[in-house]
Amino acid sequence: MSDNKANQPSEELPLLAHFLEIRDRMVRVVIAIFIVMLAIFPFANDLYTWLATPLTVNLPENTSMIATGVASPFLTPFKLALIASIFVAMPYLLYQLWSFIAPGLYQHEKRLARPLMMGSVVLFYSGGAFAYFVVFPLVFAFLTGTSPDGVVVATDITNYLDFAIKMFFAFGFAFQVPIATILVIVAGMTTAKKLGQKRPYVIVAAFIIGMLLTPPDVISQTLLAVPMWMLFEVGVIIGGILTRNIPEEDESEMTDEEMEDEFDRIEREMDELEAQTEAETKRD
Repeated sequence: MSDNKANQPSEELPLLAHFLEIRDRMVRVVIAIFIVMLAIFPFANDLYTWLATPLTVNLPENTSMIATGVASPFLTPFKLALIASIFVAMPYLLYQLWSFIAPGLYQHEKRLARPLMMGSVVLFYSGGAFAYFVVFPLVFAFLTGTSPDGVVVATDITNYLDFAIKMFFAFGFAFQVPIATILVIVAGMTTAKKLGQKRPYVIVAAFIIGMLLTPPDVISQTLLAVPMWMLFEVGVIIGGILTRNIPEEDESEMTDEEMEDEFDRIEREMDELEAQTEAETKRD
């Protein structure tokens, strides 16, 4: 028992050290977000004006956005500043994550994980930029132009912010499709050739995801589904290049005769194993 007690601290020390490291890195992340927010918050109203521009330029004349909540004029820009701080600090957040997991990776895994993580950040920002500069103008022009006569379009600032955040995250995560595709191929879960054969299902799934994550209009749905499909193709190409030297498994189907021969072989091996077990039992 004394030996077990002596070994117990050495076994728990690595786990405790991991928890302490996680705590330290989370504290650094919170401090980084707080510092960025202090720099952004004085410009929160200007930032919201810039964010709302795709909608306000399509509003009818003599109309504007409204604030239906008592505290909305303050809380909405504050919420925007907080979320913008997380967006801006995202590279530092991922750096802390990388610094934590990197020591446990093999060298070849580090060589692959580093560019994939950097590519994930770039694709996430690219998705947000695509939503703001391409999707928002087209969607808001369509939605405001279809309002019935006598209906004044005056969007609440809180509702618009929630909608914009949802769209940013939807396109940001949708643009991660090539990263996920590459990881699936490199991990050996499937091959580029097999994924290419599943292309029709991927296209249907992309449009279903676009339908669920975007407003109920065909424009935003298509603008999300088509990039997802194209990025899937990019992921298949890159994954195929990374695994081109790995031989694929032979998946040719067995004939009936080959299958019967295989069953006979397994049955003979089982009989031999049973006979060997009985002989050893008698010998004992």
